[in-house]
Amino acid sequence: MESPIMMLDERTDQATRKMLQKVVERKQKFDKLTFWHLMIMWGTIIIAFGYFIVLYYTLFKPYSYSFATVFSVYVNNSNHLFMLMIVLGLFGLMNVFRQKRDKAEKEFHLLRCEIIDKSKDLWSNKDEWKNRHLVFEMMKKNYDINLYHENK
Repeated sequence: MESPIMMLDERTDQATRKMLQKVVERKQKFDKLTFWHLMIMWGTIIIAFGYFIVLYYTLFKPYSYSFATVFSVYVNNSNHLFMLMIVLGLFGLMNVFRQKRDKAEKEFHLLRCEIIDKSKDLWSNKDEWKNRHLVFEMMKKNYDINLYHENK
């Protein structure tokens, strides 16, 4: 369990701490997948751009007089097809990470909204209810998780 969550005082019970821990874990998973999606996306863009620059200078510029010649030279060189497969594979991988990122975001948002909806039950005592903002501020400051409002 994260140390700031463990350090919460007696105004927060163990079940609430577990819920806060789970929302932190989902946020970290979402952040990790967002990072990898961006890295793969930019890698795909850079490699595809470089590939098309190479194609332009090795195929289109010298053989621009005939589409059949361009196609023939492209198909005869297996490196061109290999690079095309790499670019398409990276594009597919980028979409897989986008789907995983969207799923992780949805799971994170649902758990965060559940904590917000159940906040009256989680901090049922009058003393706990008055001091719940300390927990919310800690979550916002340490983990960038907003528990004040359901909107992102």
